[in-house]
Amino acid sequence: MMKKYSFKDDYSEGAHPEILDKLVAVNLQQSKGYGLDDFSLYAKENIKKVLNHTDATIHFVSGGTQANLIVIGALLKPYESVIAAETGHIAVHETGAIEATGHKINTVKTDDGKLSVTSIQKVLDEHIDEHMVKPRIVYISNTTELGTLYSKSELEALRTFCDANDLLLYMDGARLAMALTAQTNDLTLATIAKLTDVFYIGGTKNGALLGEALVINNKALQSHFRFHLKQRGALLAKGRLIGIQFLVLFENDLFFISGKHANIQAAYLAHRLKELGYSFRYEPVSNQVFPILPNTLIEKLNQNYDFHIWEKLDDKMATIRLVCSWATTDRAVKDFISKLS
Repeated sequence: MMKKYSFKDDYSEGAHPEILDKLVAVNLQQSKGYGLDDFSLYAKENIKKVLNHTDATIHFVSGGTQANLIVIGALLKPYESVIAAETGHIAVHETGAIEATGHKINTVKTDDGKLSVTSIQKVLDEHIDEHMVKPRIVYISNTTELGTLYSKSELEALRTFCDANDLLLYMDGARLAMALTAQTNDLTLATIAKLTDVFYIGGTKNGALLGEALVINNKALQSHFRFHLKQRGALLAKGRLIGIQFLVLFENDLFFISGKHANIQAAYLAHRLKELGYSFRYEPVSNQVFPILPNTLIEKLNQNYDFHIWEKLDDKMATIRLVCSWATTDRAVKDFISKLS
């Protein structure tokens, strides 16, 4: 039986060969534990240079859900809440991790997975006294879970609004490499560092074996953060394993090269789908593509490919999600396209 090729996600493969080579090359070198090793320290300094923010503090954690629950759990008082799009990862795909920290998520319905000043204001207007939770964090993802992007002007507007309303702005960057290398993107890591209180740089979905880099820009939030890491099981004895990977990702622009590759493959896939007359649930701009296809074709494709059926539209049509990664090959994309007719 032929093994299916997966377009389900961007972490089906192991790790970029350059990362594996480095891990093997330094495998027998002894180092300090708990992220205090030279590899992790060098990686953090390299990232700070790209951020143009020497005062930021950086912590490596194993995954996105862990990053989200640690940050949100650490920053909120017991009666405070976090605002997120209803499609946000913390609201849909984290098994109540945020709620398990004792905090409510105020979800907002959106058409594109993005929060706006207007939508956040509506939540604030609905929470007016001590009988309700007090919204404190604005949670956004870039790219969003729908593959859409925040522009510089949108992020600036959110920053201004958060400052005026005593809110913290937190960006989930699981697919930040794809956001920053998208054709329509006008943000940089340095701009994001300037406009957010906290964000993370995703490695798991961009060629790392595992790992994300949490960046705390707001000085008032930096103190004693390692205590939160330890309490949540995120202060790894072999923290070097993540530090080494980010050292490689930010050497010779591998982080950006890998993200761009995923976007290029997805763009070609979307282009060919358009040529064949198919439409999309969301306009494709990054490495996630959401075509609307007949159910009969979906069943045919599913014989050879894995992907998510995102939304059943009716008895005849559905939206599927196709995700390209740093390792997606030209052949895989072309073979998929050849089976569309």
